[in-house]
Amino acid sequence: MFLGIDLGTSGVRGSAINAQGDELACISLPLPHLQQPSDWQHASFHVIRQLCDQVEAPMIKAIAIDGTSGTVLLCDQNGEPCSPALMYNDQSCTEEALQVSRYAPEDSAARGASASLAKVLHLLRSCPEAAHICHQADWITGLLCGRFDISDENNCLKLGYDPVKREWPQWLQQLNIDTARLPQVYIPGTAISRIDSSVAVELGLPPQCQLVAGTTDSIAAFIATGAGEIGEAVTSLGSTLVLKLVSDKPVFSSDLGIYSHRLGDIWLAGGASNSGGKVLLKYFDLEHIQAMTPKLDPDTPTGLDYYPLIDAGERFPYNDPGRQPELEPRPDEDVRFFQGILEGIAGIEARGYQVLQRRGAPAVNKVFTAGGGSRNPAWRKIRQCKLGVPVVAAEHNEASYGAALLARRSFI
Repeated sequence: MFLGIDLGTSGVRGSAINAQGDELACISLPLPHLQQPSDWQHASFHVIRQLCDQVEAPMIKAIAIDGTSGTVLLCDQNGEPCSPALMYNDQSCTEEALQVSRYAPEDSAARGASASLAKVLHLLRSCPEAAHICHQADWITGLLCGRFDISDENNCLKLGYDPVKREWPQWLQQLNIDTARLPQVYIPGTAISRIDSSVAVELGLPPQCQLVAGTTDSIAAFIATGAGEIGEAVTSLGSTLVLKLVSDKPVFSSDLGIYSHRLGDIWLAGGASNSGGKVLLKYFDLEHIQAMTPKLDPDTPTGLDYYPLIDAGERFPYNDPGRQPELEPRPDEDVRFFQGILEGIAGIEARGYQVLQRRGAPAVNKVFTAGGGSRNPAWRKIRQCKLGVPVVAAEHNEASYGAALLARRSFI
């Protein structure tokens, strides 16, 4: 059996699967709004203990951890944090982001205030004695195996790692980054180390259990869907709209927020729009949405030409910080307005895949759907009409399940 632990935006979730990929147990625990590394440790260890209680613990062969992309901290040689954690959505390091922009290539995912690199430069100012730079998933993995000098290709992308050459680039030295602090980078799904014996006893894990290189939460959710062939894609219909397309080569465009994660021998090219489910929730509560959904008529388009946004500003598939929401005129009928918003978001999705193709990615041929919007069959039909390809709801879309599949990868 194999365990996957997902450190998400609001909680920790764990999945246990067997060699065939059947999910045998699933445990979740919420995290506080303001998170400290100790919160991650407590929740992760609790979830692992609970999973071990629900399955045959001696049969667990490996564990993989995923975490929120861009969440980082600094720690000493023994893994003790010597800085606060800066979370994935922290955009306060604008001065450091400007410094990075002077040296990082135009297509680097390390550019921007929310990227790991700007946060690390900021943290090093107050913690120059730090021994290791750790992402959220790295640190929990380190607690389990006693090594804090390890990471994976996906988490390191926003720290400046070059996934094409699979190395740390020379330009990082111009930012006075001590290369000794940078982690050793593993391919996701690669066995790293056996679990620390004392931790194994504490959590109820077998002493031969292996730690496997993990990934980010969004990539783990992608893996969970089962998509993997060139041209297959996953659209996450959550509070925002996130697209990932399987490509045979990397695609980058920093001006459009397009970057590519490497996953073994394939690439996941994608971007994220500011549109999405949060626009729906601005106008309707969940109960109203559920009541209107059966009344949708996807075979009869509304003719409303909407660009649904909460506030001004879009990043993908258009880079326009001043772009205004377009949600007028509003019809008297709530159902028609609701359908018009869904059609608008579907149009953005279709445009996103077109932009990815124009930048060098393959044409999309099938779309798996994850997130809350995947449960709306009428919306799925609207999207299928816009995309012109099959759209299916993913059987699995939980990041913890994807992390468990990564844990299994080195052993099957």
